[in-house]
Amino acid sequence: MIALNDRSLASLDARIATPTYDRSAITAGIVHIGVGGFHRAHQAMYLDTLMNRGQALEWGIVGVGMMPGDRRMQEVMRTQDNLYTLVVKHPDGHYDARVIGSIVDYLFAADDLDAVIERMAGPAIRIVSLTVTEGGYNVDHVSGEFDLDNADVRHDLANPTAPRSVFGLVIEALERRRARGIAPFTVMSCDNIQGNGEVAHKMFTAFARARDPALGDWIEAEVSFPNSMVDRITPVTMPADISEVESRFSLADRWPVVCEPFTQWVLEDRFSQGRPAFEQAGVQVVDDVMPYELMKLRLLNASHQALAYFGYLAGYRYAHEVCQDPLFVDFLLAYMNEEATPTLSPLPGVDLDDYKHTLIARFANPEIRDTLARLCAESSDRIPKWLLPVVREQLERGGDIRLSAAVVASWARYAEGDDEQGEPIVIVDRLKDELMAAAKDNRQRPTAFIENRRVFGDLIDDARFREAYLDALKRLHTQGARATVEALVAR
Repeated sequence: MIALNDRSLASLDARIATPTYDRSAITAGIVHIGVGGFHRAHQAMYLDTLMNRGQALEWGIVGVGMMPGDRRMQEVMRTQDNLYTLVVKHPDGHYDARVIGSIVDYLFAADDLDAVIERMAGPAIRIVSLTVTEGGYNVDHVSGEFDLDNADVRHDLANPTAPRSVFGLVIEALERRRARGIAPFTVMSCDNIQGNGEVAHKMFTAFARARDPALGDWIEAEVSFPNSMVDRITPVTMPADISEVESRFSLADRWPVVCEPFTQWVLEDRFSQGRPAFEQAGVQVVDDVMPYELMKLRLLNASHQALAYFGYLAGYRYAHEVCQDPLFVDFLLAYMNEEATPTLSPLPGVDLDDYKHTLIARFANPEIRDTLARLCAESSDRIPKWLLPVVREQLERGGDIRLSAAVVASWARYAEGDDEQGEPIVIVDRLKDELMAAAKDNRQRPTAFIENRRVFGDLIDDARFREAYLDALKRLHTQGARATVEALVAR
């Protein structure tokens, strides 16, 4: 067994692709906050592709971890010289393995906050990119504004040089650049949020203005926040994945990344201090990301939610199991065709029918083993951004919302905390307590769950949505998930 590090690269199994460039020649140009599996399967992979072509060696990535769980990532990356294995799992069982070398350093913010801030404040860093999850932007779900009451935000406003939040960290670095006459870096969100650059712009600027109005004005005028659309199914690395890499390739990698073959990145060309030649690595660099974003968020992401709760309640535990069941395939295609597609903008050059069927094939890949529990997590951040916009647009246009409302009902039933066999469900959500408390009242007061205006806004007031939701919830309680899906598809 060979341990992964710089010294062992030449000794690895010939089936493992390794960096063809001199890693010692890389200089850092990007700081990335939130180095999880997706970043390592996506942005870092695209940069590694460029580096293998002899390009972008001045765009090495410095990873930054801010969450307590990131401590282990720091330890693993240090031990492995910031290398890791990217394993692409094909539906036929074939694995492609590749060592990614584009990350050149990893900093755990709690160890030395000032070192992280100074790294970002230095002129070599020209992009700060983010994967901080859908819930990481501190958006009040009802008002849509920045939540100034957040405890970490309040701390950071009072202690600007010792921040706890990503807002405090990034804004302090920008303030130091402003004070030193250094041009600001571009802030590039890579999270699954509609208009992610615009959301980042609004939230970071709001924090900056709360700290210092002049600083907020400078960021408004000088800092670029390009929108992007990102796509690659990247399940959480499991112990079995580590063992599989060891058995297939005789390689000891303490934290490999597994992913599907499909990958997509659509990116607006708005960078104030330059950027890598991403388009030469397969990125679609465009003037307007919005149509592609809507396609992905409302077809892929919302479909994940559509299959997750119903599938879990029906007894499945993996996405591929659900999408190998013809009933659920019919349900997903009906949602995509009848409710999501009418809300999309024109997409010249995109075959939407092919895209939808490709999504089903991706979900059905048995090698990915994407858990329904992962797809069901943090629903209070996901459903309002991915599914509820479809509901609202369809209500405005008089379109169908039965299936979308049923998905919301399946979430409400899932949030009750036990499945149809009476087995407990582990709910993972920042609003877990209030959601579960409302869901426990589903049978006595069926509108209890959707009365949460923090999550659903005024949808409770819409008679058509309310009726469709209550019909689906009643069926879930009296007939079960599978029978509910059968009834929805039959109609």
